Amino acid sequence: MDRAMWVWDTANPRAVVALATSRGIRHLYAAVPPRVDRSAQLATLRELAALAGATGLRLDALGGDPGWLDDPAAVVAEWLHPALATGLFDGVHLDIEPWTTPAWATDRERLVRRYLSTLDAVRAAAIGVPVEVDVPFWFDQVRVGGSTLDHEVLRRTDAVTVLAYRNRALGPDGTIALASAAVEAGVELGRPVRIGQETNSLGPDPSAAKQTFHGMTLGQLEAQLALVQDAFAGAPAFAGLAIHDARGYAAITD
Repeated sequence: MDRAMWVWDTANPRAVVALATSRGIRHLYAAVPPRVDRSAQLATLRELAALAGATGLRLDALGGDPGWLDDPAAVVAEWLHPALATGLFDGVHLDIEPWTTPAWATDRERLVRRYLSTLDAVRAAAIGVPVEVDVPFWFDQVRVGGSTLDHEVLRRTDAVTVLAYRNRALGPDGTIALASAAVEAGVELGRPVRIGQETNSLGPDPSAAKQTFHGMTLGQLEAQLALVQDAFAGAPAFAGLAIHDARGYAAITD
């Protein structure tokens, strides 16, 4: 089953590709700055793309910020078009996270409209390049007219990665239970769904600690991932797992 990995720090392409190939990662989401054509980061992204291509890894342009919702046209002009013009990327991966802003609590309806409009703008401008989006597991609980936000995002994208961050697969608060609604929506709408897992430290609070494999061994992580993979293996929408992120994953060993 395919595995993906977020790469926010692209400064060491060889280390990233070595980690990916050693742990069965086949798909990288690599962070791309605005106006990458003018960025010092372009050189390392070119190296990453060359190394990824030589080892059969897929490379997607990763970007996103809640502020993107203020001006989707600028996102297309300043981020999307320069990224795709490099010819380095096989797809686009968005991590916009509007739910992290104060407006999510005070003006959610308007924010959701702007969020969906931004997805529409990016997908239209991508012109056939697949667009994937990160979504939290609870988007099925957010109403959008007669629909739900998970369905509306899936309708506007080619795939999603559902952030079902738990360090236990089983139980009512485990990864399998949290990701089930997104996978079911993917089956209904014919869209692939990946299941994201966290490896970075999120702090000592128990509610944060349960969301990450930080501090656990690679064997413990793999045992839980195997349970998740087995649980969804029969679902036609299940597209594999995604690990957040390269830095945290590299720190987990036996």
